[in-house]
Amino acid sequence: MFIGREKELDLLGALWGRDSGVLVTCRGRRRIGKSTLIEEFAARSAARFLSIEGLAPHKRMSDAVQRRRFCEKVAEYAGRPVEAAETWALAFAQLDALLAEGGGRTVVLLDEISWMGGWNPDFPGYLKEAWDKRLRKHGDLVLVLCGSVSAWIAENILDSTGFVGRNSLDIELKELPLRDAVRIWGPAADRMSTREKLDLLSVVGGVPKYLEEVRPSLSVDENVRRMCFLPNGILFREFDETFSQVFGRKARLRGRILRELVDSPRTVAEVAAANGTETSGPYSRTLEDLCHAGYVTRDDGLNPLTGKTIRRARFRVSDNYVRFYLRYVEPRRKAIERGLFEFSSVEQLPGLQAFFGLQFENLVLNHVNDLFPLLGIERSLVLSAFPYVQAATKHQRGCQIDLLVQTQRTLIVVEIKRCREIGHEIVDEVSEKVARLVRDKNLSVRTALVYDGRLSPRVEADRFFDFVVPAERLFA
Repeated sequence: MFIGREKELDLLGALWGRDSGVLVTCRGRRRIGKSTLIEEFAARSAARFLSIEGLAPHKRMSDAVQRRRFCEKVAEYAGRPVEAAETWALAFAQLDALLAEGGGRTVVLLDEISWMGGWNPDFPGYLKEAWDKRLRKHGDLVLVLCGSVSAWIAENILDSTGFVGRNSLDIELKELPLRDAVRIWGPAADRMSTREKLDLLSVVGGVPKYLEEVRPSLSVDENVRRMCFLPNGILFREFDETFSQVFGRKARLRGRILRELVDSPRTVAEVAAANGTETSGPYSRTLEDLCHAGYVTRDDGLNPLTGKTIRRARFRVSDNYVRFYLRYVEPRRKAIERGLFEFSSVEQLPGLQAFFGLQFENLVLNHVNDLFPLLGIERSLVLSAFPYVQAATKHQRGCQIDLLVQTQRTLIVVEIKRCREIGHEIVDEVSEKVARLVRDKNLSVRTALVYDGRLSPRVEADRFFDFVVPAERLFA
């Protein structure tokens, strides 16, 4: 059963009815459901669906192998023998001939496009020429370029002068909204406690493929054990496999920097310093690649005093699965492979409750657009929303705000808390943050608490928080 993605399907559905073909890009992390989305779009459109996927990289991979695979798939759909193509121009001509055979509405998915074209620097040029001279002339065609290496799509398609004005729609697919994520578990989700849902989401995030692997009839402990802490568990080897496929030869450097971000967000300069250099250029590009891949988020927004973009953005690991894997699974990898690690409960993992508090914060930040209505504001009014760190100086005290939302007239200081017992001290903590926050005095300040746990009745009775949002409302 296909769940969610209605906005993306509406955007795709609006592309039909044009005189010429339409070019679309779709990007996002591995397992996020890009191919499934395009297939669902074709099905709802009653369109012919042709999917050609690039082959995963390996030591003997070459441009010729990728081109041969492309021709094999075209021949398979055409029902004829494979015809070799010495260049991509000839390969795309075969696709053009297949489309010319008719069939009404057609969706062509060139999946993992960076794998397909990454072995030939001239591939984007061949694709552009084929689109301009051949493919776009098919009026009932939607050609989708899809891939997990979003940086390749950005560099070779979206930011390429050769494709200016040719791309009709770019979809960057994110995690499923929390309300849709738990729907994957069917009716059993209604019988699960909010805490149990959050525990599972703290491990798998909103990634559809991982959510599908959860068995809601089993306990959190058993789900985590069989997925993460067994040698054949789907999430045990997932990181190494997907990371190497996405980054190839660059995987080692990107993996090292990703591990440096697990414990806390850092600026580019801090990452460079941790690697013993003041030259930040290469690390800036690496961090942007990690953002494109969907593992890291760049947190930047408006300075609450000046209204200008903050100078030093911070980068955090925003993918819950990746952070859980690097913190708890990877350090035990050899023992798990040898059958020496006996997992019994998530509670046995050191510092887990504090860690799950960070994961809960990640979930809220990753789905902040769904939070805005619960804070009484329209998404269109929001100018900035990000975790804010105010550095301590001689003239000001420091403070750290989980989420600072800014509109034209208002700042909302949002505290995100996951704890078994949340006492009245939370009021004092946030009150101190508000007092320390250096801001434009023309902006009103409001406060909000998003929480999971048992909240002291005194907190709501005190009426310090303008908005109190229990975690279960995030699933509504």
